[in-house]
Amino acid sequence: MQRKRTLYAPIKLCLLPLLVLLLAGCEGADTRQPAHAQQKSEPSEQRRPYVRSSSLIEALEDSSSYWVDSVFNALSPEERIAQLIIIEAFSDQGERYEADVMHLVEKYKIGGMIFFQGGPVRQAMLSNRYQAASKVPLWFAMDAETGVGMRLDSAMYYPSQQMLGAISDSGLIHRMGMEVAREFRRLGMHINFAPVADINNNPNNPVIGSRAFGENRLDVTAKSIAYMQGMQSGGIVAVAKHFPGHGDTDVDSHHDLPIIPFGRERLDSLELYPFRELIEQGVGGIMVAHMHIPQLDPTPNLPSTLSKPIVTGLLREELGYKGLIFTDAMVMKGVTKYFDPGEAEAKALIAGNDVLERLNSVPKAINAVKAAIERGEIAQAEIDRRCKRILRAKQWLGLDKYKPVKLENLVEDLNYPGADVTNWAIAEAAITLLNNEKRVLPLRPDSKLKIATVSIGARRVTAFQRQVKQQLPATTDFYISRKATARDTKALLKKLRKYDVVLVALYGPSVRPSNNLNYSKASTQLVQQLAASNKAVITLFDNAYTLNQFPGIEKSRALILAYQSHFHSQAAAAQLIFGRIPARGTLPVTVNKHYSVGDGINMDKPFMAGARSILNP
Repeated sequence: MQRKRTLYAPIKLCLLPLLVLLLAGCEGADTRQPAHAQQKSEPSEQRRPYVRSSSLIEALEDSSSYWVDSVFNALSPEERIAQLIIIEAFSDQGERYEADVMHLVEKYKIGGMIFFQGGPVRQAMLSNRYQAASKVPLWFAMDAETGVGMRLDSAMYYPSQQMLGAISDSGLIHRMGMEVAREFRRLGMHINFAPVADINNNPNNPVIGSRAFGENRLDVTAKSIAYMQGMQSGGIVAVAKHFPGHGDTDVDSHHDLPIIPFGRERLDSLELYPFRELIEQGVGGIMVAHMHIPQLDPTPNLPSTLSKPIVTGLLREELGYKGLIFTDAMVMKGVTKYFDPGEAEAKALIAGNDVLERLNSVPKAINAVKAAIERGEIAQAEIDRRCKRILRAKQWLGLDKYKPVKLENLVEDLNYPGADVTNWAIAEAAITLLNNEKRVLPLRPDSKLKIATVSIGARRVTAFQRQVKQQLPATTDFYISRKATARDTKALLKKLRKYDVVLVALYGPSVRPSNNLNYSKASTQLVQQLAASNKAVITLFDNAYTLNQFPGIEKSRALILAYQSHFHSQAAAAQLIFGRIPARGTLPVTVNKHYSVGDGINMDKPFMAGARSILNP
């Protein structure tokens, strides 16, 4: 018996590796693990150490990654198409909605998501769940032009790009970009659809406006590069938009297909200029807009997103762009007006886009792309090439070593003090003084003048009024609705007669800059009457273009533009009025014949001797 056991032992040892191999080859043996988890069991001697490139552009050209090849080889042709898809996701829509998103993750193996409204903790919890269920690591994007707080509650909200356009120090914009990237990484996100590189030279633009840095191509370019470099130095992908330029249109591509009639000479000298320079500086992604541009592609009703002459011919080949090309949202009327779901996505890939964003139907898109492959309109090899580029981008972002988002202290980490300091610095640098008749500013805190404050568009005393009160406790505060009646405004004007100076604050309907403040006729006339009273110091806490909604506002003794109503801007306006900070901002756009791009009474030091900045009281 002893001899038999001795003979059997080596046979058992020989059969053991074969048994392991047979088990590994059984159908379904590895289907319970995501593709990115499978690689942990591969022999280490087969791997080449991954050396992260200094830029995403370099990473996209690197074909030596074992991780990319192994994940790619685990994907079916349909799943390779799905890697080119980013679906929308919300964290405030409830369990039924979340189940629908999970279905797309598990059944179709989509490449990623773009998150919209919700809360940071809820989003992080969902991100972790979706990642755990995904065969390939998901990448997460957000339209966060002004930071995570643009979409999520309990997070930092940064200034609009128009407000950034008013400052001269692009270093502040770079710093803001780094802080936005830090927030993205903390939330487990990877792509920000920013900066807006459009040159907004049309005051009637309904969709860009305050989202752009301004109308001067050099200024827009410098600030777009600063924001992009800040984000990418922080380890995320910046996506410049909306190629080839959405600034000079009066049609919103969310609701219709804008037509851009300009010829190539105009486009080269203006709209394309920022994108060309961003490409030179290594921007990781570019988003193509839904616009019809007959001079670049005369095909009737064809959005630029679906145009091969624009996406491949102009952007990829002529401009030499090697980064990732994203479509604008495929649910927008600019594309769906003339093309059905599925058809549009197939045409977008045929045109040369790498990533399809926000689809009406994932299955229709995948089936339409498969049909296009069968018809020979695009090759499976081309889909495979783009799929590998996306996997390389995911590895560059660290998704080959994915770790769940930590929920502990998440809200606190998204609101760290350094970001608040940046917001203060930007608010102080952007505040723009447009009028200062007879040097009414700065007001002296020890003045015997009787001073009142009036907030129009407020339901209670505002942060601006509280800040003024800190400087001059004797002020009297009033507030009135944007929808005030003639009776309301008449009563207020009567009360204001006894005051020597009236500090007027104008607010829109939201902390975000507005296209239309929606003031009633009586409230608009109230602003006009105060401006003509020779005692009004008016501050607009909204989009610069909305100055046009108050004819005669240029008659005010002093006029200040603060661009939006977040706390930092309101405090900065009060500090400026009392001479505690200098006026350094310049108007980034032409508003009307009274106020043009570059205007601003610029003073390099505070009005008051010995006055201190908000940052250094």
